[in-house]
Amino acid sequence: MSHHEHRATPLIFRQATTEDIPAMSAIRLSVRENVLSNPSRITERMYRDYLESLGRGWVAEIDGVVAGFCYADKTDTSIWALFIAPEHEGRGYAKALLALAVDWLFASGARQVRLSTGTGTRAERFYAMQGWTRELADDKDVFYLLARPAEPLRGVIRHRGAKQVSVGDFLEIGYAVQKH
Repeated sequence: MSHHEHRATPLIFRQATTEDIPAMSAIRLSVRENVLSNPSRITERMYRDYLESLGRGWVAEIDGVVAGFCYADKTDTSIWALFIAPEHEGRGYAKALLALAVDWLFASGARQVRLSTGTGTRAERFYAMQGWTRELADDKDVFYLLARPAEPLRGVIRHRGAKQVSVGDFLEIGYAVQKH
């Protein structure tokens, strides 16, 4: 392979295991925003509990190295953690990891998912751009909510001489007509 060729780096997203805890902890301690005021507050036992009994975690892995992680807490249907190693930021890993966690919580029956992050951070802007609703904020934290999306109706309605209209289009048209 010449120095001009680039080898494709395998990127995988997978469920986190206890073997990932040291890498996840290192990433959590390496971030530039939402820094822990007391790093000893987050223990290995907490990482383990969220993997085994309180929820589930996922990692983004590149060439066998964990680049980021996300944890879903099933006890209160929230996102407990979402962190990307600083050298891997801006590549879409957080968006993919968040989607895995949110989809798992919704598939587990959650009607909504909540999270909190630091006020005025890039993370705050990230969640807003992903469609989360800002519930409340103070000078330190902002709290977000994501409601479970309504299940779209599947199917097609046909009318003689009319174009094909999906059920979703029909409902939107009907809703618009009722409002006016």
